[in-house]
Amino acid sequence: MEYDPQNPFARILRGELPGIKVYEDELTVAIMDIMPQADGHVLVLPREAAAEIFDLSEDGAAACIRTTQLVAKAVKAALNPPGVLIAQFNGRAAGQTVPHVHFHIIPRREGETLRPHGAVPADPEKLREIAARIVAALSGTAA
Repeated sequence: MEYDPQNPFARILRGELPGIKVYEDELTVAIMDIMPQADGHVLVLPREAAAEIFDLSEDGAAACIRTTQLVAKAVKAALNPPGVLIAQFNGRAAGQTVPHVHFHIIPRREGETLRPHGAVPADPEKLREIAARIVAALSGTAA
């Protein structure tokens, strides 16, 4: 998959599109998925322009894994799911739809069916409420 600098994640990173951030550092940003497969679905993006994991620098890849682990722990603390699915797709055949490498953090509960990928936009207010809980967990202020 070829990198497109006009992809929605690149545009969010440049501030051209809105994104509900839960975490950011020099190399990565974590945002709420606006079409979540489950409540609390977060995406981890490298700031680096890379379509697939194969295109990402070693530092960028390491930063993505660190951020994914950090945010997944916060999702678990904030939402208390019994499981967390972490996924990363490379290429159309693998299910990648946006040409910017990203990691999915999806809270899982037994018996819960995931919503179709990229199908139903979430209520922005609900996303902000869930994001606030995750941010609180990241800052150690979760109740």
